[in-house]
Amino acid sequence: MHDYSQLSKSSTSNFTGTARSRNMKKRYFLWASTALVGTAWLPRYLPGRATEKMTTASSQPISTSFEVTKTEQEWRKLLTPQQFQVLRQEGTELPGTSPLNQQHGKGTFVCAGCNLPLFTSDTKFDSGTGWPSFYAPIAGAIGTTTDTSLFMTRVEVHCHRCGGHLGHVFDDGPKPTGQRYCMNGVAMKFISAQA
Repeated sequence: MHDYSQLSKSSTSNFTGTARSRNMKKRYFLWASTALVGTAWLPRYLPGRATEKMTTASSQPISTSFEVTKTEQEWRKLLTPQQFQVLRQEGTELPGTSPLNQQHGKGTFVCAGCNLPLFTSDTKFDSGTGWPSFYAPIAGAIGTTTDTSLFMTRVEVHCHRCGGHLGHVFDDGPKPTGQRYCMNGVAMKFISAQA
């Protein structure tokens, strides 16, 4: 007579081991995929790590149609490291970190690079995103370009006068425009109407 109890335990053990091995491979694949995507996105959030967009490595201004152009060294003297990383290297500040989120007074939001008036407080609204948001810029204050970073296509917003990166515009804003200008607070300064 044969003892099948040992055979069934052995078969179950092999099946369990195979399933465990498959789960480990899936887990490894998920961790590796997450690490790869994170590595691709991380440089956009590290100061001084983003690719230079507005000035050259030789500190010479790039030939542009912007009214205000400076060398990299001049921009670095004028701006804080965070402002430089956002305005000149197209970085992004962390959500919820800008004091301008809590700015509810009457006034004008201007470019931190060249002081061009960009948005009025009348167009500011709380989008719940963690970045200062507006439904319309001041006429002629901004320019836009297509941004294909982060595996998606977005509309990048920059200062019309100096070309500084401000943020992005989306079609999910309130009336009357239906647009949400999601701006980096560090790229702007608030000038009170009281001043």
